[in-house]
Amino acid sequence: MARIVLGIEYDGSAFCGWQWQPQRRSVQAELEQALSKVADAPVTVICAGRTDAGVHAFEQVVHFDTNAERTPHAWLMGGNTHLSDDVRIIWVKPAVADFHARYSAIARFYRYIILNRPMKSALRRQQVTWCYNPLDAEKMHQAAQYLIGDHDFTSFRAQGCQSKSPCRIMHFIDVYRQRDQVIIDISANAFLHHMVRNIAGVLMAIGMGRQSVEWPRQLLDIRAREQGGVTAPPFGLYLGGVCYPERYGIVRHPVFDKLPADARRFD
Repeated sequence: MARIVLGIEYDGSAFCGWQWQPQRRSVQAELEQALSKVADAPVTVICAGRTDAGVHAFEQVVHFDTNAERTPHAWLMGGNTHLSDDVRIIWVKPAVADFHARYSAIARFYRYIILNRPMKSALRRQQVTWCYNPLDAEKMHQAAQYLIGDHDFTSFRAQGCQSKSPCRIMHFIDVYRQRDQVIIDISANAFLHHMVRNIAGVLMAIGMGRQSVEWPRQLLDIRAREQGGVTAPPFGLYLGGVCYPERYGIVRHPVFDKLPADARRFD
């Protein structure tokens, strides 16, 4: 069997999320259906990280195993022919050695986009999260730095999170303003369920002046989700990219240049 690796992008607005669910539209089911038609046989895909309903992806990475002999170009063009307009395969390549889309990853990058102005957007209503209260991006950035490092993120995980451990290694968080948008760029070795959205909710409360800059540190210490504030909406959340060791030959998003040295030890 050959292992094939894909990079895909999608608008998550009309999906129940990445994972297959009965009677509902998922990115996984749509992609598997399209690739199965190209392979003329059933195809099952494995992703780098599952996304929730309404969450988008600039670059999700997936792999699948197949006996079908097709060129990368055939998988690319044939797959896209059978996909709807809100999902696209953007690159295809054969897997190298023991590559696994999930377990080979050393870091993930998410971007959360907040439209910060008095009026909602007519054009981007499902691509950004709207906040009409003025946000102090500098205070949000300052507060976010407490989350960098190896921490127990119990206060930032969903109540129903099924991960065995609440501990994750946060590589960096940058919060900055671009005109009427406040953007949160965040990277970790992996993420808990709703972790990014819960962090965004905490930082927005700080940006509005409702909580102190030290609140994230306090939440890490108390390890209680019920004290962590609201979960931000999914609309502004994007899986931005996945970082793999160089030996797998997968081009990295430039944001991963900011990874600390200890996160690169697997290269």
